[in-house]
Amino acid sequence: MNNTATYQIAEIFKAGFTEYENKFGPLPAQQYKVAKAIMDCRTEALGGHIYQCDACSHELTLYNSCRNRHCPTCQAYASAVWVQKRIDELLPVPYFHVVFTVPQQLRPFFLRNKMACYKLLFRTVSETLKELATDPKRIGGMIGLIAILHTWGQTLMDHYHIHCIVPGGAFDEKKRKWICTKENFLLPIPVLRKLFKMKLLSFFFEAVKKGEIGLHGKLCIYRDMDVMKQMRKQLYNEKWVVYCKPPFASPEAVIKYLGNYTHRIAVTNKRIVHFENGRVTFTYKDYADHNRRKTMTLNIMEFIRRFMLHIVPSGFMRIRHYGFLSNRNQKKILPIIRQILCEDEAVQHVEKPNKKRWYEIIEELTGVDPTICPFCKHGKLRLWREIKPLRRYHLVA
Repeated sequence: MNNTATYQIAEIFKAGFTEYENKFGPLPAQQYKVAKAIMDCRTEALGGHIYQCDACSHELTLYNSCRNRHCPTCQAYASAVWVQKRIDELLPVPYFHVVFTVPQQLRPFFLRNKMACYKLLFRTVSETLKELATDPKRIGGMIGLIAILHTWGQTLMDHYHIHCIVPGGAFDEKKRKWICTKENFLLPIPVLRKLFKMKLLSFFFEAVKKGEIGLHGKLCIYRDMDVMKQMRKQLYNEKWVVYCKPPFASPEAVIKYLGNYTHRIAVTNKRIVHFENGRVTFTYKDYADHNRRKTMTLNIMEFIRRFMLHIVPSGFMRIRHYGFLSNRNQKKILPIIRQILCEDEAVQHVEKPNKKRWYEIIEELTGVDPTICPFCKHGKLRLWREIKPLRRYHLVA
């Protein structure tokens, strides 16, 4: 179907979404919106711009992107732009990577109650880290963190977890001083794991009791209190998955990590290795087999179904900031912390990466300077005229 080495998820949707809709429809409005955005992205449907070289008059047509956060074509640039905005937040301290994973028994509830369960998960993770960090026996101050929700595993099935980037230290508001964490150590994992479990289960069962988490479809069996109690006992007795990786080597490593994770979607175009005769083959990393790279083939209906599992509810923020990195505290507390750290001779001064302009970002992503004429190789491209969309669109979802 495609003679090049790169396959586009847009191709898969164009080939199979109508059949998928006929089989599983009517679908939620958000799924239609995402599918249409992916299929129309960077096509004449969304309009575009024509650029002309100021040296040879060569014309280049560029169609608009959909800017949908589920579109694989748009996320590389969106991620790079977001990372540029985070550069000013970097501190000259170690950064830790902490991951909290939802146990398998709760996944069906998350799948059918996305908005309510995602909110509970963010609340649990942020409160767990902030509560332990505030404890004088641990760190003893206000920490900052960036939390990123991922809903998928390598094979595109539902696997809910939150990645956290946490600066290694806390701010004591009363004494106005910075408290450093111990080298290569943030918080004890067993304590993190236990508190995360207790909080999430408490919030979860309270939400079920209030009717905020619905028991519909296959979840109807949990209306039986004996079945619910059995699951609750099992969840309390299990060892939950929470881990903390060693600190990043440098601010550049933090930036690279953020770029890879913040705007990641369930599957990208690069992972599609073959698409023909209604079957999609993609790569995945098998963590159970020493992280070996393998391939999986699905029929087009199943591939689209799995992709649709990970559409985030409209308006829901998948990336959140807490503590001294929250929107409320960034302007007030972050400058104080930076000043304290700059005055502390024990804290090594680290240069932050320079911010880049839009064309520098694109050149870094593609290896091509977008301002240079691709025909004569030395002229500059100038905007000549605009192409109107075929019809009116809401580009952002």
